[in-house]
Amino acid sequence: MSMPTPGPGQVLVIKDSGKREQGRKVQLDNILAAKTVADVVRTCLGPRAMLKMLMDPMGGIVMTSDGNAILREIMVQHPAAKSMIEIARTQDEEVGDGTTSVIVLAGEFMAVAHEFMAEQMHPTVVIGAYLRALDDALTILDEKIAKPVDPMDKEQMAAIIKACIGTKLLKKWSGLAVDIAMSAVYTVQMEQNGRKEIDIKRYAKVEKIPGGELEDSRVLRGVMVNKDVTHSKMRRRIENPRILLLDCSLEYNKGESQTNIEMSGTQDYSRILQIEEEHIKQMCMEIIAFKPDLVFTEKGVSDLAQHFLQKNNITAIRRIRKSDNNRIARACGATIVSRTDEIRESDLGLGCGLFEVRKVGDDYFTFVEECKDPKACTILLRGASKDILMEVERNLLDAMNVGRNVIMDPRLVPGGGATEMALSVALTERASKVEGVGQWPYKAVAKALEVIPRTLIQNCGGSTIRTLTALRAKHASGEPVSTGIDGDKGEIVDMETLGIWEPAKVKIQVIKTAMETAMLLLRIDDIVSGVKKAQEM
Repeated sequence: MSMPTPGPGQVLVIKDSGKREQGRKVQLDNILAAKTVADVVRTCLGPRAMLKMLMDPMGGIVMTSDGNAILREIMVQHPAAKSMIEIARTQDEEVGDGTTSVIVLAGEFMAVAHEFMAEQMHPTVVIGAYLRALDDALTILDEKIAKPVDPMDKEQMAAIIKACIGTKLLKKWSGLAVDIAMSAVYTVQMEQNGRKEIDIKRYAKVEKIPGGELEDSRVLRGVMVNKDVTHSKMRRRIENPRILLLDCSLEYNKGESQTNIEMSGTQDYSRILQIEEEHIKQMCMEIIAFKPDLVFTEKGVSDLAQHFLQKNNITAIRRIRKSDNNRIARACGATIVSRTDEIRESDLGLGCGLFEVRKVGDDYFTFVEECKDPKACTILLRGASKDILMEVERNLLDAMNVGRNVIMDPRLVPGGGATEMALSVALTERASKVEGVGQWPYKAVAKALEVIPRTLIQNCGGSTIRTLTALRAKHASGEPVSTGIDGDKGEIVDMETLGIWEPAKVKIQVIKTAMETAMLLLRIDDIVSGVKKAQEM
């Protein structure tokens, strides 16, 4: 829509090439965009979730049921749809699970606002009711639904992680996945100054190697790096090695840019080479003095340095990543040293039980394992194809994040749509106490929360209206708040009996993020976009 030509007394503020939309049309378009994004991932919710296959412009394929992974690959144009995609990423970074739920819920909160916008109700009234409903929902969740749990009880932790994996591709191998996720989370858990730290992203590396069977996947008590020894004569297996970690190069430093040297005689050239050799020899002697068995460096190792180290029976691995070096340091208790003349005995890592170079698939891998008290680990994944491994990695990361969330905030809420239905019934009861026209949007929030159990029933082919009405009646008649939907059969069951629990942190984040996004998008009443003029041919 181009701007109208200004008449007498008019001032043209926005350029003629700009595009502007105002008023109710913007709000109704935003609602439609949010619903469209939610419909894309709706079938990916629950244990009967369908997979989406996405092709990128380069011809790569992504097969997944993870809401964030799907929306990350989709190209959208509408600004409201972009905001919806952003909340899936936020949810993934914050708690690591519930990415599909947050999109479906946000889409529904927007959808129920449609009738109020169409009836010319002011957005501020709707947002005020939504805000009150959000506060009440979080209070009910805290006081009546959430229950405490002991994060050190491994049986309970296994049940929680199993419930998370039950909705993923890994469901068939849930026993193996639960063991891997629990082992990784407990390994990287650290307590510093009375504060717990569980950094899965940095210290639990997932190494994917196509081939073999999924059952061959395991967690190493240590670290694995895709590197081989630098010299063929160096040892490839060392028990209880003394490990030295460096982030400096064991070679002569070249000039940064063009370097000019003026030589007056032939002996000067020989002297320059001799100085280089002496420099490398000096560095190697400083390393050899501490008698390490194994040297890892982030930079290069020259042929001469390899010769000196190999003569002293020291194995060297070069050009490892900074992140891998940090993991090895956490696993074996070493300290990374920046200069060879600053090495101390306390910098050496003595916690490793076995160093070995093995061939896995087509590549050689360095294993630093059987560590005494590792605070970092590598998860070795095997599988039929790269696409399956990518999806398994996404599922495992979700499972590990669930374990981390329970340790950080040890409270649980029932899964299977039970929490949403309990909140819906409680908010419907409270709606009568809300004064004025705000009562209707407040009731609409309660109705919107039913989208989670409704979608679970739809995705497994159950009778939606009959089952949802029965579930609503059970909650209203005072049955336990843990009554929800069995996502496999579409029947009403007690989640406590079924053992389906979710971390309260994930559920609170889902409701907060979905509601805040809906309120943000409903507040928009004007979209101005600068459209470039078509280039003249």
